[in-house]
Amino acid sequence: MTQFAFLHTSAASLILELRDGEAPAWRHFGALASVEDLPKLAETRGPASFSFDQDVPLALVPTAGLGWFGPTSVAARRNGRNLLISWTSSEVEKTENTLTIRLADEFSGVALEQTITANAAFHFATKISNLGTEPLTLDRLCSVVLPLPSSSEKLLSWRGRHNAELFECLEQMPQHTWQRETRRGISGHGGAPGVFILGQGAQSCTGPVHGVQLCWSGDSRIAVERDDEGCWVLTAEAVLIAGEVTVMAGESWSAPDALAACSSAGRNGASTAFHAATRAILQWPGGRRSPRKVHLNSWEACYFDHDADRIAALAESAAAIGIERFVLDDGWFRGRNDDTAGLGDWTTDPLKYPEGLGPLANRITALGMEFGLWVEPEMINPNSDLYRAHPDWALSAPGRPRPTARNQLVLDMRRADVRDYLFGCIDALLRDLPIGYLKWDHNRDLAPAGGAAQVLGTYDLMRRIRAAHPMVEIEACAGGGGRSDAGFAPYVHRYWASDNIDAVSRIDIQRGFLAFLPPEVMGCHVGASPAHATDRSQSLAFRAAVAMPGHFGVEMDPRALTDPERVELADWIAFHKDWRDLLHGGQVWIGEGADGLRWHAQGRADSFLLFAMRAAPPLDRRPQPLPLPFLADAGRCSVRLLRLAASDHGHGAATTELARAMAQDSVAMSGAWLAANGLPLPPMKAESVAIFHVEVAA
Repeated sequence: MTQFAFLHTSAASLILELRDGEAPAWRHFGALASVEDLPKLAETRGPASFSFDQDVPLALVPTAGLGWFGPTSVAARRNGRNLLISWTSSEVEKTENTLTIRLADEFSGVALEQTITANAAFHFATKISNLGTEPLTLDRLCSVVLPLPSSSEKLLSWRGRHNAELFECLEQMPQHTWQRETRRGISGHGGAPGVFILGQGAQSCTGPVHGVQLCWSGDSRIAVERDDEGCWVLTAEAVLIAGEVTVMAGESWSAPDALAACSSAGRNGASTAFHAATRAILQWPGGRRSPRKVHLNSWEACYFDHDADRIAALAESAAAIGIERFVLDDGWFRGRNDDTAGLGDWTTDPLKYPEGLGPLANRITALGMEFGLWVEPEMINPNSDLYRAHPDWALSAPGRPRPTARNQLVLDMRRADVRDYLFGCIDALLRDLPIGYLKWDHNRDLAPAGGAAQVLGTYDLMRRIRAAHPMVEIEACAGGGGRSDAGFAPYVHRYWASDNIDAVSRIDIQRGFLAFLPPEVMGCHVGASPAHATDRSQSLAFRAAVAMPGHFGVEMDPRALTDPERVELADWIAFHKDWRDLLHGGQVWIGEGADGLRWHAQGRADSFLLFAMRAAPPLDRRPQPLPLPFLADAGRCSVRLLRLAASDHGHGAATTELARAMAQDSVAMSGAWLAANGLPLPPMKAESVAIFHVEVAA
């Protein structure tokens, strides 16, 4: 009798066929399915022309050299010669929601263990071991290899650059190979290393979607390759520098984990699975997420121009409008008057803060705010005491130039002495000052590369800091959104999505971020007008409404506002505090309406906020109703228009009878009608957001 191993999430199934002495073969990865009466794979695959006599289907961990010509999971060498790996033993262990597959090849002296855990998504963990007596050089180890159905139609990915992250790219499935590879040493401004595969007719809320996200903060490769049987194979892996990973006899090396999601509820269903999987990885102080503190970051308010009195006045203005956390950004440490000096010397600048940061931090906490501090531990300026003492600590190639970016080099995080030094600096700051939050920045690409060991060294340092100071939250930033990936999720509690705070730009940047990561970790700020990144001017209401769905904050000097503007900003901060428990920790639905409208809903199935966002002027004379397909099976809904954030300094006027009624009280509507025919919208000008609260009757 054929044996199968399987796992199920609430939306998908993973089914493998077990084979004696071989890696299990893929049978199904997609919508919920049963193994009952499933025939053997050999019974379904007849002979094909120009093929081997013995069939070689796609295995869970495919290897090359003996009949499989698709992508391989493992590439390794011993004594400079490529190994031909072919599994000779296989063992599968099953618990309620986990499969552990142990493979070995006695001839090549290699073993591999892959653990697959099913929760909201499928979580893959892969480890290779050297059973031989001589070192094993590892050139490639895929985190996951997945089959994709022949009905797949489109491929959705994201690319980007600094200040223009997460540009959505929708393409037809490849006839050969599609590949997304990063080589900058960080996961990059294209967002999380991942991809969505859209099946026939898949839309935002409907249709089959497969997705993968690599939990990795360094160079990665995501590839989709069409085989000659008409299907596709998806691989996800860390990119290894040739020869960098050597596994000694009796030792092991682990690939980055990977998350795989399947949905029959469109792109939003796949994102929901990724959000839940990421939330399972996050490690909140005290073991649970508390309300996300509204914070003010000092960077665009003062840049490097610090002095104790100025910063104290900035903090007082922040407290007066309801800010709960004050983050002191770059410029506080010794010799740091611009970006040419000081990185690596993590002690307070005595000219700017003659009494140290203690009096300022205590003053901020006395105002009822938490004190946060900016650091960039992985970087070093050539003009620093640290570099003068330890030039060998910079990441470099012997005899080669040391190219700078933003006047800085990168510390070699592969070195234990470098990590020990940085831990000592940060530990001292966290012990000596009442710091509840670190903004952890990374402002350049890596050249030369540091490889996987550079990333693992950074993880090790962050793990030590979290263990020593478990109540401190950390924000990941890398030139804005250059390192927004699930690999950082065990160590951080927030990601800065982009240095571009222009609200028009932020609409699509934030939509791309939410494809893989949940809203409570998405840093969203109300910036100045004109925006520092684009020089475009927008109303305060529009800027605040666009920032509302994520971890809300302010990136400007409130003292530069007029009195009415400060009152308005304080009102938006209070509004966010009223709704953040609903906005964070729940589900996200994203879609498009007619005439360029973008919408996104956030909360629970029975209660959520709906944001209808218009960036450009409408082309139609009247707004079309906004279909909300995820309400197709909902019953009676109560809809209230909470705010119409427009360019007329605050709340726009509701200009239809229905909109005026919804602004006064909730209006009852059918969920089926809202799904099929849509929510009637008031006229909306360019750069406006209508915010609704929708409750669904039980």
